Amino acid sequence: MTKKLNIEYAKKSLLGLSIGDAFGDSFFGDLDTVNNYIDNRIVPPYTKWEYTDDTVMAIAVLNNLVANGEVNQDMLAKQFASNYRKDINRGYGGTAHKILREIGEGQPWQEVSASVFDGQGSMGNGAAMRTAPLGAYFYNDLKWLKSEVAKSALVTHFNLEARVGATAIAYAASLALNLRLTNTQLSAEAFIKEVYDQLEDSDTKSKIRKAMHIPGTYRIDTVVSILGNGIKLTSQDTVPIAIWCAANHLDNFEDALWRAVSALGDRDTICAMVGSIVILYAPDETIPQEWLNSVESTDTFYFD
Repeated sequence: MTKKLNIEYAKKSLLGLSIGDAFGDSFFGDLDTVNNYIDNRIVPPYTKWEYTDDTVMAIAVLNNLVANGEVNQDMLAKQFASNYRKDINRGYGGTAHKILREIGEGQPWQEVSASVFDGQGSMGNGAAMRTAPLGAYFYNDLKWLKSEVAKSALVTHFNLEARVGATAIAYAASLALNLRLTNTQLSAEAFIKEVYDQLEDSDTKSKIRKAMHIPGTYRIDTVVSILGNGIKLTSQDTVPIAIWCAANHLDNFEDALWRAVSALGDRDTICAMVGSIVILYAPDETIPQEWLNSVESTDTFYFD
């Protein structure tokens, strides 16, 4: 296995992440109009299909892998802050604005990450939204995967919940890739259990356990009532439904994203997570060519 091939897998995950991110972000607006678009599988009109902070931060993670073959936390913090300054209007949450601004001002990331929420650290979904490329890169080394995911998360998310969510998404990505490479299939329940078994005890893990037992045929509003839909912007309210959507639509990228966006809530982040996982397993022909052609290039935010 060469580093070059691992990078290609990580880039593919980033592509799915960016498509999902831009796709999901286009469904904000008047709720009746949005639901009509979703019901009829119509992508809202757009002049430029731009992604959000989800993709911008994932690009920094990929840059680390290209440069180092692992996560260098100081470099990652610098990249996060640099890319933040390039365009602060990418949908960053309030806490992310504070963290990235202070890191950019020269404060140590260790202190900034640990200081928010009265020293508890952020349990937001921001660590998980950017982590699937790590899962793709370290797909054949679980111990290293977990170590690198934790390093990546800690730069901005000191809280355990956020790190567990990041591990869940990264491991789901590695599992999807391994299944594709070995031409193996898993039921949705078995896929979710594989992810669940890798996690530390936490609220996020408990919610993922619930996801195991929710059939793929359930109405999405019922699923949301059990798992959440990211409206709280936390790991435990976002990651479980993303894992559920990916597991139940692993063989079709387009179907996975339509299912994910129907949950509403933090739709760009849920779709980013789902896209970054499913693209590693689903046949390429299930990715609409128009989506591939329309999504904004990631080159703007490569580190220099």
